[in-house]
Amino acid sequence: MCALGPYDASMCTRSEPTTVIGLMSGTSHDAIDAAAARLWSEDDTLVLQPLGMISEPYPAALRDQIAAALPPASTTMEAVCRLDTGIGHAFAEVAARAAEELTGGGAELVVSHGQTLYHWVEDGTVRGTLQLGQPAWIAERTGTTVVADLRSRDVATGGQGAPLVSIIDALWLSGRRAAAVNLGGIANATLVDPRRPALAFDTGPANALIDAAVRAGTGGAEQFDADGRLAARGAVDQQLLQLLLEEEYYRRPAPKSTGKELFHPGYLDRFLAGRSPSLEDLVATLTALTARTVAAAVGETEEVVLSGGGTRNPALVAALRGELPGTPVRTSDELGLPSAAKEALAFAVLGFLTVNGQAGALPSCTGARHASVLGAIVPGRALPPRTLDRAPRRLRIATD
Repeated sequence: MCALGPYDASMCTRSEPTTVIGLMSGTSHDAIDAAAARLWSEDDTLVLQPLGMISEPYPAALRDQIAAALPPASTTMEAVCRLDTGIGHAFAEVAARAAEELTGGGAELVVSHGQTLYHWVEDGTVRGTLQLGQPAWIAERTGTTVVADLRSRDVATGGQGAPLVSIIDALWLSGRRAAAVNLGGIANATLVDPRRPALAFDTGPANALIDAAVRAGTGGAEQFDADGRLAARGAVDQQLLQLLLEEEYYRRPAPKSTGKELFHPGYLDRFLAGRSPSLEDLVATLTALTARTVAAAVGETEEVVLSGGGTRNPALVAALRGELPGTPVRTSDELGLPSAAKEALAFAVLGFLTVNGQAGALPSCTGARHASVLGAIVPGRALPPRTLDRAPRRLRIATD
């Protein structure tokens, strides 16, 4: 179907589809997600047809190397170089597997987010951002053109470089009064309202502090609160929660962004000084912190659409619903966009916009001085053809 109704060549211009793979590893740095999609335009509507997703855990040694290099730890240029190559190889293997399993070898473009190692923020201004995973390895392994380094151009124009998924949310939820919330290591929200430009920002931690507490409390035997079981068995420490809510970041105006530079494993130490909560109570309290800060950031809206790994934590979803009584809270799966694949699919869209010469960030969401075409292109055997002659005004998810 075209944007104007049932497809009719006299009514609607439809482009040929491009098959794209999006690669993503978030702040939890536990796995590389690859999602494939066909993308085409129907007049001013961009249509996305998901083709499936695979997820491959990082090799244990590489994951340990990433964790060891993350702030506030110090590192060396040798370690950075080794990580850039190691992550590049890992992304390349996942891209090759996705091309074969999800597209039957028909991928025309790969879009790689890479792995964020540092997001440099001073006094609310982003000075730089660093994602590792050299895209040349992906292009060489797959023979496919690669778009990478999508955040830096937005930062260069005065933006936060995040959350870049906001343009997809704004197009997808166009015409609705809604909040799209991604619950990764860090939570981000896009607020869409037909009466004003979209607004987007990182709200604070989603799973980052919960995961850190679980790893520390189990000596590394567990990496996250599986199915929210620990939180469900615990009780919220209200005094500790109030201390955590005093974090200055929550009061900063949007647009804003953050990461494990702030919410790293050692962040909790100063709050826990003199306190000895059980692991269950600590996880319950951190789950309440995520729910409270997300709800406060969302404010009054007509619906909340969740995506990301946190949607698989029923305790977190229940806590968020409890903070938003009367507001429907659903997952993006219910609206046709696979929650687990959403960020990888979003980067597939961003790269598709790049090769078509279209801007990939909304200044109202990132704070940039102007919209820019994002990323750097590493050519493969052939560049994908340009199929967009204008910026899309909405996004439709095709389910067939």
